[in-house]
Amino acid sequence: MTQATQFFFLSGAAGHIECALDLPDSPPVGIALVAHPHPLYGGTMENKVVQTIDRALASAGYAVARMNFRGVGRSAGTHDEGRGETDDMMLLLNYMKQQYPGLPVVLSGFSFGTFVLAQLHQRLQKEGAAPERMLLVSVTAGKWDLPPVPQNTVLVHGEHDELIRLSDVMNWARPQDLPVIVIPGGDHLFNRKLHHLKNIVLNHFARD
Repeated sequence: MTQATQFFFLSGAAGHIECALDLPDSPPVGIALVAHPHPLYGGTMENKVVQTIDRALASAGYAVARMNFRGVGRSAGTHDEGRGETDDMMLLLNYMKQQYPGLPVVLSGFSFGTFVLAQLHQRLQKEGAAPERMLLVSVTAGKWDLPPVPQNTVLVHGEHDELIRLSDVMNWARPQDLPVIVIPGGDHLFNRKLHHLKNIVLNHFARD
């Protein structure tokens, strides 16, 4: 069970940022951020894959925050090709750390959101503040220059993803020796397969 979604705004470099917070019924075991798909192709924080990840992480005990990227929903600004979006996600992470100090951090994203959070991870790593875990769903291998990610990253991809080829994901993951969880028959939006995604998240992130 989780509590009702709370909506709030943060003040970023491009103006106000629309954010949402989902909390578990018990004290959170960690902080999680969820990043949505590409804003120029209809991506929002209400995307059904983003919401599936969000609810599963909240059910696993995390305080889960997401935002509408610049120019989406009630967020100010315009799309910044991942640069400003990474800055804004850092702002959200710092806010969450202030609200829930000392908790482990999970960075999770879907599609374009995986590119943003891979950049955020790289920045945090350079600052000596790398998150404990990452969850990348439909990672954008072959579309953007993705930095390496940690060995314990959970990668999930649809077998028949029509936007990001599974072969490109495998070619990106192979040199890093990263396992990829493939959902048979899954397309980019995991139509009729979201229950599998939910179960994967719960299996990997639920705390005993």
